[in-house]
Amino acid sequence: MNIIKVASNSRSTAVAGAIAGVMREQESVDVQAIGAGAVNQAVKAVAIACGYLELDGIEIVCVPSFVEVTIEGKERTAVRLHIEKRSGGAEQQASEPETGLDGSSYS
Repeated sequence: MNIIKVASNSRSTAVAGAIAGVMREQESVDVQAIGAGAVNQAVKAVAIACGYLELDGIEIVCVPSFVEVTIEGKERTAVRLHIEKRSGGAEQQASEPETGLDGSSYS
């Protein structure tokens, strides 16, 4: 399994390029970040990667989770973003209206 590790000083465009590169070749990738700054960069990178992959007709979804990792003998909680290709294809998704959490339409 591929894990892309993101730090607070990671360039979001570089991480997005790494995500897009893996997703063009494989079905999924995990992005892992520890700390608010790193999580911010990781989430921005996923959003940017969506744009990169859209040009190739690839749609992705992101499933966040918490994982415990050991760094220098200490347990830390990381945010792991599991990114995978969306099933159903663009044709199916285009027919579904986008809605907010309250059910209101974006259009």
